[in-house]
Amino acid sequence: MSPTVTESSTLAGAATSPGLTFDHASMRFPDGTHAVDEVSFHVDPGEFVSVVGPSGCGKSTLLKMASGLQPQSSGGVTVGAGNLGYVFQDATLLPWRTVRQNVELLGELEGMKRQERKEEAQRAIELVGLKGFEDKHPKSLSGGMKMRASLARALTLKPKVFLFDEPFGALDEITRERLNSELLTLFERERFAGLFITHSIAEAVFLSTRVIVMSARPGRIVGDFEVPFAFPREPELRFEPAFAELCGQVSESLKESHS
Repeated sequence: MSPTVTESSTLAGAATSPGLTFDHASMRFPDGTHAVDEVSFHVDPGEFVSVVGPSGCGKSTLLKMASGLQPQSSGGVTVGAGNLGYVFQDATLLPWRTVRQNVELLGELEGMKRQERKEEAQRAIELVGLKGFEDKHPKSLSGGMKMRASLARALTLKPKVFLFDEPFGALDEITRERLNSELLTLFERERFAGLFITHSIAEAVFLSTRVIVMSARPGRIVGDFEVPFAFPREPELRFEPAFAELCGQVSESLKESHS
């Protein structure tokens, strides 16, 4: 089954100017590895795009190009005005700092005034459901709570573009599904342009307004699926026939990319 390439819908009221654009972007590393080839797509504010594909296809490389950590070797990558948030696979919390101090870190590095930094950190801590844990150190937190703290840290800068590199991949299924729902609540509230990397087709479909499928290395776009389900999305959506059908279409696209 060949995927249908579609234009996605953004949340009502969100701006339509691109927040993140890849324009024939390619990445070839100095050792000759051709990771990404001629990738073009955009993510608008109020749009949440997930990317799925086989291991090594360049999914995480897209985020590195978008953030400037690894500039593309050819083509263009444009990030719209405003701050950029990045949540990694690991929570990357400093063990000697409390939750509050970890969440304040980016504000410190940006030179944010102390009072503003404290206020933004507390706002973010409450948004991710960590109120009451401000003075705890990472060693006393569960895996899910650590990822919440990592997400809160990125939220303090009020990013207009948010990058997620498989942030829930190491968590158990129950915690992962709970954080999926919490992330969607944040997305609806903040209306950033989100780019989310995952190996889970179900997670991609549940979270996204669009799902992009990449081929094996060098990564190329082989499918672009609009996700039609309205917001807010309840966990029970995962058991709906339409949800299973769309997951099946994405899965079929992945299989075709290997043939």
